[in-house]
Amino acid sequence: MTDLVNDITALFEQGSAAPRDAARSAFLRLREELSAGRVRAAEPDGSAATGWRVNVWVKQGILLGFRFGDLADMTVDHGRWTFFDKDTMPLRRFTAASGVRIVPGGSSVRDGAYLGAGVICMPPMYINIGAWVGDGTLVDSHALVGSCAQIGARVHLSAAAQIGGVIEPVGAMPVVVEDEVLVGGNCGVYEGAVIKRRAVLASGTIITGSTPIYDLPNGRIITPAAGQPLVVPEGAVVVPGARAVTVGAGREWGLSLATPVIVKYRDERTDARTELERWIR
Repeated sequence: MTDLVNDITALFEQGSAAPRDAARSAFLRLREELSAGRVRAAEPDGSAATGWRVNVWVKQGILLGFRFGDLADMTVDHGRWTFFDKDTMPLRRFTAASGVRIVPGGSSVRDGAYLGAGVICMPPMYINIGAWVGDGTLVDSHALVGSCAQIGARVHLSAAAQIGGVIEPVGAMPVVVEDEVLVGGNCGVYEGAVIKRRAVLASGTIITGSTPIYDLPNGRIITPAAGQPLVVPEGAVVVPGARAVTVGAGREWGLSLATPVIVKYRDERTDARTELERWIR
């Protein structure tokens, strides 16, 4: 793997002057490693403030794939659906032996995304290159898993959940959703926010990398540390809330801003409500 890291780093530093064939070859090797789950755009790191570290070279390699790919006809269904994309970015092919359940109805997974055993994809949903989806996770209808996003095992991404992606800047943390998190319908998680294990995001909750979260049980406001993304604590139950605007005309007009609020931490009652997932697996 060291050779691949060194090759991609050197090619990326050359920019558009990099040898085309060498860049494409390095990217194809990376894409294979990503699909197999042997390489990740970000991975757990107990020494990091967020518990995760970014593998910059992986995102550099993905950018090589875009930069040196050619626009190609990717039309499907005997010409009925016309698509055009970089020839380096095909859709991933699965077989029954993959252990991934992809329900018919218009879903797409780009090659270079890893899906663990028992993942369920409900149509239509989309998983982009560099994403990592752990065993037993459900990606529901109209959900998006963006480029390089890291999704843990036994996660429920409910209908229309949007997990943002990031390739550039290459050093930026992708969104991380750890094991056994429940992301409710129409939620959005963006800008490298880290959702720690067993957290629950109620429907309609929006989390960004700089969003302050009001933690009612602990009487605190959670904000990102300097140079770090926001971290939603383990087991937190987060709902959409609002906070009053107290400056300028906002106070006079009675305005408020949307903000996520932790109303409790996950307990046996919360677990009982999420137990329903097992009936569809």
